[in-house]
Amino acid sequence: MQKNTTELYNIWLKNAAADPDLIAELKSIEGSPEEIDDRFYTELEFGTAGLRGVIGAGTNRMNYYTVCRATQGLADFLNAHFDNPSCAIGYDSRIKSDYFSKEAAKTLAANGVKVYIFEELEPTPCLSYAVRRFKTQGGIILTASHNPAKYNGYKCYDHNGYQMTDEEAAETYEFIKKVDYFTGIKTMDFDKAVSEGLIEFMGQDVIEEFLDEVQKQCVNPGICEKAGLSVIYTPLNGTGNKPVRRVLERIGVKDVFVVPQQEEPDGNFPTCPYPNPEIRQAFELALKAAETHEADILLATDPDCDRVGIAVNNKNGGYELMSGNEVGVMLLDYLLSQKQRRGELSANAVAAKSFVSTDLAQKIAEKYGCTFKNVLTGFKYIGELITQLEEQGRAGDFVMGFEESYGYLAGTHARDKDAVVGSMLICEMAAYYKAQGKTLLQVMQDIYDEFGYYCNTVKSYEFDGAAGMKIMQGIMDGLRACAPQQLGGSPVVYSADYRSGETVDLAAGKKGKTGLPVSNVLAYKAQDGSGLIVRPSGTEPKIKAYITAIGATLADAQAKAQELERQAAEIMKAEA
Repeated sequence: MQKNTTELYNIWLKNAAADPDLIAELKSIEGSPEEIDDRFYTELEFGTAGLRGVIGAGTNRMNYYTVCRATQGLADFLNAHFDNPSCAIGYDSRIKSDYFSKEAAKTLAANGVKVYIFEELEPTPCLSYAVRRFKTQGGIILTASHNPAKYNGYKCYDHNGYQMTDEEAAETYEFIKKVDYFTGIKTMDFDKAVSEGLIEFMGQDVIEEFLDEVQKQCVNPGICEKAGLSVIYTPLNGTGNKPVRRVLERIGVKDVFVVPQQEEPDGNFPTCPYPNPEIRQAFELALKAAETHEADILLATDPDCDRVGIAVNNKNGGYELMSGNEVGVMLLDYLLSQKQRRGELSANAVAAKSFVSTDLAQKIAEKYGCTFKNVLTGFKYIGELITQLEEQGRAGDFVMGFEESYGYLAGTHARDKDAVVGSMLICEMAAYYKAQGKTLLQVMQDIYDEFGYYCNTVKSYEFDGAAGMKIMQGIMDGLRACAPQQLGGSPVVYSADYRSGETVDLAAGKKGKTGLPVSNVLAYKAQDGSGLIVRPSGTEPKIKAYITAIGATLADAQAKAQELERQAAEIMKAEA
């Protein structure tokens, strides 16, 4: 049972000596009830996304004790299920990621769990690859993806190389809750653990093997060099700098200008407070560089290099950002068309996306006779699909999977989204179409002309503080009690509650099942094809609304989308 915040504060002030930064912080908030409450009113909850929170002192923060308590629980879980278990560990450029990774390694080693740890920071997909490469029973990556600098996170992977399933995470969390922050964590000297073989460094040969697997996903080898593609790239002070540049060099992209202010790892993200390739602000310095280094495309990868965004030269003196849905659709069309052209497209080809991503992808897949799967949000569900295909001897049937939040994976080398392979294929695709005299903007226009205009937008509504979670719960409860009857003026004809697993098809007058795992998500579709999906974030105090509008023209689709955005905002305001 959670003690009151003042009591917890005093316990931490007395015992949190392992990290002097924590004691200094705790002393600085003495006599400040609000500051104390914010740090201790709850514990960082361990779920399928692991832990994520602000770096600092307290049970509601990322620090030595919360990280090592989680690791102790993970060690107990692994030891309960496996004989002589092992675990791979990676980390990104965030503040204290390297420190947390080594402390986690020490705790695992002290519990007899063999650790494979990277020599330096590496992308998240490299950790996914390493789990499978070393046949470990688990994996840990220290990252908070695209969050601001004050955040860090701790993700756990299972032996398949994707993030833990709900059941595994729930069981691990039960072990974690039994661990006392100050007396329950085992540890040992790092160098001693290395000398005893309990901790082993993974060398650059592992990264080269990873890049070999990435490069195998090329469908037009040599096209980049022939087309003379020019690229401006920013790793946003994260992990992508070396591997992305290395793979682009391998496939013949010679003209790569790296944004100098964002080249080297820096967890403070001094020039980009929100290192998220989904937003234009992340491209500001790349756009500035384009004024003197004109390029065909601009690439930006997030700090742990599992997501990539692009901006494309519109040949009118500017660059236009393309959405994750658009890039996912183009990549799918490119891979399917080129595999078909080369006679390499399997008759049983499979592609996948998260169910909140654009339905246009399904239309593309149908064109090429490719089976299409919709899965819950969370790339582990795409990872599970790949594993199922592999178990059936059909790994080669997997074409690609994507999420609208700029995550893509082609190949089966990783079971998580991979901005290294994503960056490579985007550049290859851009080079292929450049050789035909087309930009990616023109390619996307051709797709819209063929299938109709799909306007997909995502709106986020933040609810900070201790009251935020209650407000979010109230919004979801309110929608379940009183669902919208229309979207943008068009009557709702279908709804799905992924928590209960029930669907209602009003047009057919029948109920059904989603056929997907339980998730706190609500979805509605209207007669004109409009769609609204409402999903609380599992890692941040926000609710996301995924909006779909389909029109005969771009203006028509955009107008419908704006009306749906207004409706979503009213729903959030009314319930909040």
